[in-house]
Amino acid sequence: MKLVDLKVKEYLDILISDEPAPGGGSVSALAGAQGAALMSMVCDLTLMKKKYAEDHGLCEELKAEARELYAGLTAAIDKDTDAYNLVAAAFKMPKETDEEKAARKKAIAEGTLEATKVPFSVMQMSMKGLEIADKLYGHFNTNCASDYGVGVLNFMASIRGAWLNVKINLPGVKDEDFAAECESKCREIIAKGEEIAKRICRDIEAAL
Repeated sequence: MKLVDLKVKEYLDILISDEPAPGGGSVSALAGAQGAALMSMVCDLTLMKKKYAEDHGLCEELKAEARELYAGLTAAIDKDTDAYNLVAAAFKMPKETDEEKAARKKAIAEGTLEATKVPFSVMQMSMKGLEIADKLYGHFNTNCASDYGVGVLNFMASIRGAWLNVKINLPGVKDEDFAAECESKCREIIAKGEEIAKRICRDIEAAL
């Protein structure tokens, strides 16, 4: 059964257990999905109010984008655990003969690359989430200000958490060009994300 099909308590019971997965990567994807869900909710609660009629067009557009991100980030919850399981299975492969060693090495490299790409994609999606939040700023139902702010915080937690999962796997990535480019892009995402999140959260907190 997929993690996303579990009840919240069932998911948390697995998370609190000594099972190595789901772990931080899936949690980071979940945080991003929560951020996207909150952005969609804020758009919906703005669309319900005639007071914000001039913002309805923008909210419709951003709601569609948020729901697309929600789908991608929700899928990443299981993709991250699946990627970890690939690596774990590869390390358990036999290594008695040269052929077995070669096959094991190849499987570890492929699994590690996947375990790097998944959280990297989570970072990219949650960065898009922060860009949605930035566009929505000043154009939403102010009664939802705290929900909006929590969504922003979830996106940033997702980015930071996914980065840790990228970073721990990068040393095992054999493609040095990909590893270097990936790290550079991740640092750009973190810097841009922090700028947006800090600015928004500062203003929201001051307005409450």
